[in-house]
Amino acid sequence: MSRMLARPQRFTRICILAFLHFCVSLTLPSAASGGDRYALIISGASGGPRYAQRYQALRKSLVATLRQKFGYADDHLILLAEAAEAGVRSATRDNVRAALGELRQRVAKDDVVLVFLVGHGTTLDSDDGKFNLVGPDLTGDQWAALIKPIAGRMVFVNTTGGSFPFLHRIAGPGRVVVTATNSVAQQFDTVFPEFFVKALDDPSADLDKNGKVSIWEAFSYASAAVKAWFEERGQLATERPLLDDTGAGIGREAGSPGPDGALAQVTYLQPDAAVPPTADTELARLLKQRAELESALELLRASKSNTPPEQYEPELERLLLELARLDRLIRTRS
Repeated sequence: MSRMLARPQRFTRICILAFLHFCVSLTLPSAASGGDRYALIISGASGGPRYAQRYQALRKSLVATLRQKFGYADDHLILLAEAAEAGVRSATRDNVRAALGELRQRVAKDDVVLVFLVGHGTTLDSDDGKFNLVGPDLTGDQWAALIKPIAGRMVFVNTTGGSFPFLHRIAGPGRVVVTATNSVAQQFDTVFPEFFVKALDDPSADLDKNGKVSIWEAFSYASAAVKAWFEERGQLATERPLLDDTGAGIGREAGSPGPDGALAQVTYLQPDAAVPPTADTELARLLKQRAELESALELLRASKSNTPPEQYEPELERLLLELARLDRLIRTRS
């Protein structure tokens, strides 16, 4: 009998804790749940003026969103392109290595890093792929080795026609990997990047109406737009975007079932609100700890559909209890 009552009792307790947490959250100062935000944006070898203009426009559009809407500082944006210009380095293999080396030195475990590739890609007989740079390219395996030492949450978006091999090469714990294609046969120029970049600045992509667009929401928006683009032209789709965030390297399409998506749903390129300045170092520590728990709670809730109840409910209760404890400590110092 006690085993039968355990789950209903826990559910009731969780509901009470969740309600109290919501009420208290309205009265406490907010804090950033993540760390800093960085982006490495690369438009590679174009293969001609028409493509060069398109890739340049995409790069500039994404940079404008990150700078003007999300508030990225110039020193948090690393830009590489086919032709070097003010603030933009040449997209060579050596410069890619140097850029990722900079990120390895600067990025902390709570930070989010975007690596965004737009241009041409090729697939290899070894089931690997390349992103076309100025001069010698880097394979997916080489990219994976370069990003492996970078701390933080990695969002790796390869928008090229040869992007599929990168899915299982780059996938790993704490990473969100997006490719424009789902097979090595899909090697045509893609329309996915325009829609993905647009999603980040389009309020209609914000499905949960929380005021910001997650990577999953941008991926879903772009995937639907790609499908509609081909249907409007009566063409067979030559690209099917995939997202992997479990680390398995399998991924799934936006409209298909699968375990991937939980991490992407709570990953944002938009920075969270800054921790309010305070001279009370203990209060600052508590606020930071609370923010980390809020982030863990958000991630747990996003993974509910893929987590057995016997694992989900105890962890949810633990997080809510710890938040309640911190809330009491914070109220005494606020």
